[in-house]
Amino acid sequence: MTALRPERESAASYGQEPYEGYESYEGYEAPGGFEASGAFETSGAFDEWNGGAAGQQGQPGGYAAAAEPYAAPVEEPYVPPLVEEPEPYLPPVDEETVALRIPEPPAGGSMSPSDASTATSATGTTPGGRAARRKAAKRRHGRHGGARTTSEAAEGVEETSADGSKAPLSRVEARRQARARKPSPGVVASRAIGEVFITTGVLMLLFVTYQLWWTNVRAHATADKETSTLQNDWASGKRAPGEFEPGQGFAILHIPELDVVVPIAQGVSNKQVLDKGMVGHYSEGKLKTAMPDAKTGNFALAGHRNTHGEPFRYINKLKQGDEVVVETQDKYFVYKVTSMLPVTSPSNTSVIGPVPPQSGFTKPGRYITLTTCTPEFTSKYRLIVWGKMVEERPRSKGKPDALVE
Repeated sequence: MTALRPERESAASYGQEPYEGYESYEGYEAPGGFEASGAFETSGAFDEWNGGAAGQQGQPGGYAAAAEPYAAPVEEPYVPPLVEEPEPYLPPVDEETVALRIPEPPAGGSMSPSDASTATSATGTTPGGRAARRKAAKRRHGRHGGARTTSEAAEGVEETSADGSKAPLSRVEARRQARARKPSPGVVASRAIGEVFITTGVLMLLFVTYQLWWTNVRAHATADKETSTLQNDWASGKRAPGEFEPGQGFAILHIPELDVVVPIAQGVSNKQVLDKGMVGHYSEGKLKTAMPDAKTGNFALAGHRNTHGEPFRYINKLKQGDEVVVETQDKYFVYKVTSMLPVTSPSNTSVIGPVPPQSGFTKPGRYITLTTCTPEFTSKYRLIVWGKMVEERPRSKGKPDALVE
């Protein structure tokens, strides 16, 4: 602490009265006056402040004891200031589609050439104004900027960016592809016609299968049943009347050369006789012919060449001298083939006359005539086979040689 520096002038020099008890210090100006005045002596307060012993600063209780020990400040580690990271850029919502898109660069930002090429290939846009993008579209897709060819649109091909990812389609592009995938009226018509042809073909195939296979199965079953019925009736002695109803079986035809055994029914109706696999006897109206037991006459028969049992399918292979046997309740009538007429008109009824003009017969006799359609699978013409009776054998004498195995 520094004491007030006494001024040389006294208080009176300022025109003030000296304080009470205040003595002028003019006497201090003489040499040794200050010390003699006793002002230099320390007061008890000073000694107490100085630790009780003036001038003993180095002793305990001195300045060192009075002052607190000095501690060096601790340095705190340096922490760098926090830098706020910018928020990630979010692309604006596309009003046309909610599909994934490669975001456009932030406003004011820069884009590297590689990023620009990637964005251009992925999004199909070209940096620049509308005119630049339009020109680029024309260069890529032609004058009208078609996005892709019809075949590509039909296959759903999408443009691929440089990194291999597929760019989403816009609403307009999606509609264009949908229209490209939608079949045209011509395609629809061709498909309908094709389906009609396929259905018709399937139906025709089913019909042919029915005609060539199923009708034979049914006819053979019916004919075999009728043959068994006749043989059982004859064996049991059941007599049949001389006149037979249309569709009624009365005899059995044997053609050993062709391995044919088929019942003979009255009439030539398709529904009642021929379609059931049996052979029909011309017995009605102007087409009526003689029975096999008649003394003279022509026993004329008709049968299918194809379908419905087809009993006369191979009569064109008969040769002169081949035997044909008609078995009835009482007798066997044996005929031998004499001639054949390969083709004639269906209206030529003279072939079943008592003496057919083209058969080679010149006088009345006991003849047999077999008629069927020709060529195969048609009914355009008729095939005729004639034969002459060579033996009439009672059943009591057993089977003729032609039927003996």
